[in-house]
Amino acid sequence: MKWILPLLIAALTLASCSQTPQTTYAASEARVQPAGQVNPNGPVFSFADVVARVAPAVVTIRASRRVRNPEQFQFFDDPLFRELFGGRMPQEKGSGTTVEHALGSGVIVREDGYILTNHHVVDGAQDIKVDFSSGRTYPAKLIGSDAPSDLAVLRISAGGLPVLHLGNSDQVQVGDVCLAVGNPLGVGESVTNGIISAKGRETDVSTGSFQDFLQTDAPINQGNSGGALVNTRAQLIGINSEIISQTGGSVGIGFAIPSNMAQNVMNQLIATGKVQRGMIGVGIQTVTSDLAASLGLKQMGGVLINSVNPGGPAAKAGLKTGDVILKLNGTTISDANALRNAIAGTPPGTEVTLTVLRSGNQQNVRVRLGELPTEHAAASTGGNGSGSQKLGLTVAPLTPDLAAQAGVAKGTHGVVVENVDPNGPAAQAGIEAGDVIEQVNQQPVASAADIQRAMARSGNRPPLLLVNRQGETVFVPVPLS
Repeated sequence: MKWILPLLIAALTLASCSQTPQTTYAASEARVQPAGQVNPNGPVFSFADVVARVAPAVVTIRASRRVRNPEQFQFFDDPLFRELFGGRMPQEKGSGTTVEHALGSGVIVREDGYILTNHHVVDGAQDIKVDFSSGRTYPAKLIGSDAPSDLAVLRISAGGLPVLHLGNSDQVQVGDVCLAVGNPLGVGESVTNGIISAKGRETDVSTGSFQDFLQTDAPINQGNSGGALVNTRAQLIGINSEIISQTGGSVGIGFAIPSNMAQNVMNQLIATGKVQRGMIGVGIQTVTSDLAASLGLKQMGGVLINSVNPGGPAAKAGLKTGDVILKLNGTTISDANALRNAIAGTPPGTEVTLTVLRSGNQQNVRVRLGELPTEHAAASTGGNGSGSQKLGLTVAPLTPDLAAQAGVAKGTHGVVVENVDPNGPAAQAGIEAGDVIEQVNQQPVASAADIQRAMARSGNRPPLLLVNRQGETVFVPVPLS
């Protein structure tokens, strides 16, 4: 019997040794399949269920408008005028009209036919059609359009439509997977995917736009404008709006208007056809590290007030130039664009609390918001720029430094042109960045607000601008149609 115990130990040892390599081999075999072999019963990673829920609620928008061809003005033959504008005159196209077409996408947001899209897709359109992937086409009515947010609402006569529900864009995180759905380049409804690359992006605040973009690397191309950016729960988190590209095609830098901003604008457009925005009446700029050092602040952050509008809400509340706004209703404000968007998104008449740093001491200031005039639609982050949307340009008050750069005489009064929309009326009239506008309709101007007031006197006539380029002045009519 003494031999039984050693024999059992030996048997157990052999069994243990034989099982270990078998287990290791089986696990290795499961991880590395031989080339050409696929497990037909394995899981499939797919967004098909998300797309099936989203795609029916995304439509194609086709907009068209008839525009009168510009006529050449007689004084274009004047050598002085040609020299002033570098010899580059708008080409004479003769009489008649041309039909311009725009292609974009849209998102059905209500079963009774309301559709959300971009303002720039339907801007100036006289005829709008909505195409469904099923082949159905409906004429659409423009309910309201808002250039500062680049959003518009359409409605078609249909009911029981598939709807894309809006998610909470504030909860979106950098790194979240997202899908872009739309009709790029007119090829038909398409889906691309990527991640959220950044939040709170701005591309050009000086245009008077309210921007708080979600940035994504999901490929977005022309025709995707107004389409859906969704999360993996099939919720709308953004309306695709812009791309940055040197080629015109996607390079992985796309921007979408966050759904929370879109919902606020959409609700107002549906209710009243227009958007009301709050204002406090100050010029602001972000506190950079250099500004923080100059102001004696311990760290950068917050928003510096560089001007206060006389008689405005901020002035009435006692805010002063040089104050640094740290918080809005207890929430830390990191930059000027964030404050600007937050104030604009708050209804006029609302009382807000600003935490302000003044002479090293913090204090809370209560401000009752005024209403931002529609024609102004913004103050720039630097406090100087402002949009003149009808002309298709942005301007800034003429300071001595800007006057020297523009090559105009000391003591010249007016506004300097910062940017010109290449497709806008000002560009068609030959106006360029760096020009100084001294008068509009023979009224002196010193700000974008002055331009708007002077243009109100034009009636049906083209506004008449007195333009100074490098010390030479000329009157330039700017047809707006």
